[in-house]
Amino acid sequence: MSWAAAEPDVRTVLEAHPDPLASLSRADIPAIVLRGAYRAEHCAALIDRFAQRGLMDSRLLDPGGAQPRRVDIGTSLSNRAADKEAFLAHAQATRSLFAALFAGYPDPVRLVYDRLAELAAGKRVTTAHEPDGRSYGPAIFRIHYAGHRYPPHVDHAGAHERRLSYAVSRFAHQFAGVLCMQNSRSGARRSGGRRSEGRIAQSILHRCLWTPGLEPCLQQDRFAAYAEANAIERYRVDLQPGDLYFFNTRLVHEVPALEGSAPRVVLAVFIGYSEGDPEVFVWS
Repeated sequence: MSWAAAEPDVRTVLEAHPDPLASLSRADIPAIVLRGAYRAEHCAALIDRFAQRGLMDSRLLDPGGAQPRRVDIGTSLSNRAADKEAFLAHAQATRSLFAALFAGYPDPVRLVYDRLAELAAGKRVTTAHEPDGRSYGPAIFRIHYAGHRYPPHVDHAGAHERRLSYAVSRFAHQFAGVLCMQNSRSGARRSGGRRSEGRIAQSILHRCLWTPGLEPCLQQDRFAAYAEANAIERYRVDLQPGDLYFFNTRLVHEVPALEGSAPRVVLAVFIGYSEGDPEVFVWS
């Protein structure tokens, strides 16, 4: 592949890309993938804790069942942006929840921030906040159940969503960071006489940066035909629990429909970056 992720660890990434976030901003690389950033057994233990505390359902029900197709543990700007005061109040509750939720295990949110800081070429990585000091949610766990799909889309709080009353809209570029906590298993496959569990891709990144002219194609879910007609290269993100990746959310990206015997669980953040800005904002 001519367009391949930088991986598998921070040291190797920095050797190839001295300023890897700048490389992401230009879409020189589809993603930065850090393998084994968090221990898989800690992922499993925290998911058990979420289920025990009623924060999620560990069963994967069919789309017609009672369980929603996605459950969030945390505060989502995309869902709550219409009411800034309510959003900021909810974010405070999320910070209180996270302060105790990971007791006994390494803090996975801190892990994401620390790895991002190592990649940020001296910039200060901090939770996004408004000018009056009130902070956003630091991260969010997303639990995806059967049938959940993200069609081809982009994310940008300023250029795309036009959330200009929020401080994060100041950044020229927006990235996402995703820590895989649990994959859905898409069913047994036989290979070489052995049975193994297949997995659906975490995401598919297309070598196509958003422009306003693409919006009708995305809104009508016609990007697959557009990509084929224009021979647009793509990168498939395959992760194991504990793997962490970062990518430019102005790239058209998608997540295939979920099938299988367990929900997909990720810890996710959005990231605001501008080349000349000394700060990198992180939020959910």
